[in-house]
Amino acid sequence: MKALGAMVVVILAAQAAGLARAEPLLQPGRYEVRSRLELPHLERWAIDKKSAICVPATRPADAIPLPILAENSPFAGCVAQAVRRAGDRLDYRVVCPGRDAARAAATYRLAEGRFRGRIDMVMGAKNMTMTEQQTGQRVGSCEVAQGAAD
Repeated sequence: MKALGAMVVVILAAQAAGLARAEPLLQPGRYEVRSRLELPHLERWAIDKKSAICVPATRPADAIPLPILAENSPFAGCVAQAVRRAGDRLDYRVVCPGRDAARAAATYRLAEGRFRGRIDMVMGAKNMTMTEQQTGQRVGSCEVAQGAAD
């Protein structure tokens, strides 16, 4: 009977390890990201931008998992809330302090060493909406990215 119980424990542990390996992970490191800022009704004016970012191994609980890369972005002092990870999907909200502050909702699909995401942004009191599309690929360690970020 003890042998059967031990065998069940070993099988369940092996299954759990297999499930953990099957789930795509966003590895820490340097990522090259292609982003595109889209404005409603101005799609043909959108321009792709290339950036380098560092995804750290650890971060504060309220830190934004992946940065918004649009220039002149009001999201520098903002935090992430309602961060949810389910399978290969990562969702969170970006919340900024103050009345009529900017806000955003991000949805990403993660795979080993890469991601694809969409950030829907509302620019607060300006009542202006934008969407940033991102595609990232891991290219190395963060040490290389220290001076390379845009």
